[in-house]
Amino acid sequence: MPELIPPRVRTWCMAAAIACLLPLLLQIPTGLALTLAVIAALGAGVSRQWPMALRLVLLALLGVYVLVSHDFSIGRDTGCAMLASLLALKPFETRHLRDARSLLGFSLFAPFTAFLQDQGPLTLGLALPAVGLQLVALSVLAEQRPGSPVPQVGRSRLRAVGLAVLMGLPLALAGFWLFPRLGSPLWGMPENAVGRSGLGNRMTPDQWIELFADDAPALRVRFDSAEPRRQDLYWRGQVLWEFDGQTWSRGEAFAPGKPPRLMPMTATYRYQVEMEPTDRRYLVTLDLPLLAPASGELTGDLSVVTAAPVDKLLQYSGTSTMQAGFPDGLSPLEESRALTLPRDLNPRARALAERWRSESGGDDVAVVRRALAWIAEDFSYSLTVPPTGRHAVDEFLFETRVGFCQHFSSAFASLMRGAGIPSRVVLGYSGGYRNRYGDYWIVRKMDAHAWTEVWLRGRGWIRVDPTAAVNPERVLDTVEDLARREALLPETFAPLRDFGDWVRRGWNDLVVGFDAARQASLLRPLGVGQASTGQLVAAFAVGAGLALGLTLWVLLRGRPEPRDPLVVAWFAFTKRLRRAGLAKAAAEPPLSFGERLAAALPAQAGQLRSLSRRYAAWRYAAAALTPDQKDRLIEELRAYRPGPR
Repeated sequence: MPELIPPRVRTWCMAAAIACLLPLLLQIPTGLALTLAVIAALGAGVSRQWPMALRLVLLALLGVYVLVSHDFSIGRDTGCAMLASLLALKPFETRHLRDARSLLGFSLFAPFTAFLQDQGPLTLGLALPAVGLQLVALSVLAEQRPGSPVPQVGRSRLRAVGLAVLMGLPLALAGFWLFPRLGSPLWGMPENAVGRSGLGNRMTPDQWIELFADDAPALRVRFDSAEPRRQDLYWRGQVLWEFDGQTWSRGEAFAPGKPPRLMPMTATYRYQVEMEPTDRRYLVTLDLPLLAPASGELTGDLSVVTAAPVDKLLQYSGTSTMQAGFPDGLSPLEESRALTLPRDLNPRARALAERWRSESGGDDVAVVRRALAWIAEDFSYSLTVPPTGRHAVDEFLFETRVGFCQHFSSAFASLMRGAGIPSRVVLGYSGGYRNRYGDYWIVRKMDAHAWTEVWLRGRGWIRVDPTAAVNPERVLDTVEDLARREALLPETFAPLRDFGDWVRRGWNDLVVGFDAARQASLLRPLGVGQASTGQLVAAFAVGAGLALGLTLWVLLRGRPEPRDPLVVAWFAFTKRLRRAGLAKAAAEPPLSFGERLAAALPAQAGQLRSLSRRYAAWRYAAAALTPDQKDRLIEELRAYRPGPR
């Protein structure tokens, strides 16, 4: 019959398994993570094996929960959540030694799987202790034999595990720095089962409410020199041209051509951007971009697109200006796209725009000013907006007159098109705040914003933000109000949040952002401008050889014989006497030392002579001691305390 796991060994195995599960729990939906944490803790605390039928039912329920929480999508995130579910259930069937070995082998996958979703310092900080606990538990299991005493976990075992980890560190560093990196992995990685929150290529009223409650960073930006004012920080993302009465979209069939010529009218700003993954094919730049980042392409509507979705942290440089002239006119295709409205929708808005056009005598600027004045006088800003029907723009302009940036930009662009003024909607972010610990700006997802661009003859595309025209007295609730209601931590913890982001940014620069391009320049101090793959392989071979040589030297160098417990007890005995002022000379025999101690401590003379005599007889006269006699001598040496002199 298979041997049962001793309670102490089971405790170490369960601690290691739960520690490995923890980094993965932080990457899955909160409700599922809490459920799995409770299940894993329950399984670790119950040593009795649960019936197979009950385990199968629990597994089926968790499988359904995982699929529901990931919208029945199959991908990386769903797979990671399923792995976490299986690991949380594993303790319920861990009863014998072979079960424990299976548990530890399986749980070792969890911390490494967590790195598929997040490569931050917190994940590493949780994974390293988990792997250390795994090694401790595996070493205990390796020594456990049927009928043998339970292995102890002392400093010597922990020291051995720590040494094993340290010996592997040089090879790991050589692999990280020097092993040639590919631009993409060898395997195909499905997109996230649950899309990341962020800007898309479509805009429908009310779709950003969840985004406004997300204070996670979207961008981190460091300016090379001068910085714009905060109110001038508009971060440009997607440009939307097509409108069906409800939804604005980029238009799949419409691909803007080459970027237009720009004549900067204000200062030029250069900056470095660190953009969080979005799983979408665009980059965010300061409005208006003059040059395309190396990792993207500047299009005809001044948005920056990428060849592949941004599925990992991306760092790039940008060059922008606040205002610019457009010496070239609109192409017929662009003008047609920028004036198109659905024929049978929002008739009241179209009629109002045509009336304004007629009353202004064809003055585009006058129409823009009249629309902004109307918004400032009669409209309110709020995130609590009643649902709209088929004529969404008409209902917003003439009935509810309350909304947020999506409603204002959509309605304003519709009015401009109705008045014959080419217009489009821009999605991006506005503002941001400076991190108090670092010289950079943080733009959060809750800073998502939409504004309008109108084409004015002789000036080109002009940014018009109708949301900013709302009278401050008519602002009912804001994104900041929503964020405070949804925040997990109060604002008093903002310094801690900023410090954590500063650490994360440094980690991104040093570790996550260490890509193939930076690796190619790693050998520059050695005179190699851009290292080729062959040079990197050679450097890795040298580094790996040195690392392995160091490891072999540590393993093969002469190690001292493990000391007998009686010798350890004797040295502890002499150490206590040294603290009492009775130090043993380096070459002083135990018997001579005992006589000197007896003279110095007459009240304990008999005990001291007995201890030194028995130790000397065992150590130097090869006197046989039974196990009981030896254990008794060890206990007496450990228990001895010097008396008064």
